[in-house]
Amino acid sequence: MDRTFVIVKPDGVERRLIGEIVARLERKQLSVVAAELRTIDRATAEQHYGEHAGKPFFNDLVAFITRSPALLLVIEGPGETFKVVRNLMGATNPKDSAPGTIRGDLAIEMGENLIHGSDSPEAAAREIALFFPNLA
Repeated sequence: MDRTFVIVKPDGVERRLIGEIVARLERKQLSVVAAELRTIDRATAEQHYGEHAGKPFFNDLVAFITRSPALLLVIEGPGETFKVVRNLMGATNPKDSAPGTIRGDLAIEMGENLIHGSDSPEAAAREIALFFPNLA
């Protein structure tokens, strides 16, 4: 089985969409193998979004992800699970997301797009090690 990493971002938790988002993952025959509701600290957020350091939106991104609790998930499924999750999520900009996707159905703003999912097996391994070191 293949694993990937997902965050139901603070806006998703605040809007009480955890159940809806997890249900969509599970309906796709994916399994939650680890979950933790946690307010991400600044240092961890900066490490997580390290590839964006120095970009104009970096500080806003870190402030958003650390503002209130997020649900951290390790999701398991057959090969290329990250692709399945990314397709379920929809385009990064909810205005470009197709109906039927999480962002297409539930989000409107780019800055508050409900969910993060690893974009490659390498990113999944790095993110799982960062947030769930006991699973790495």
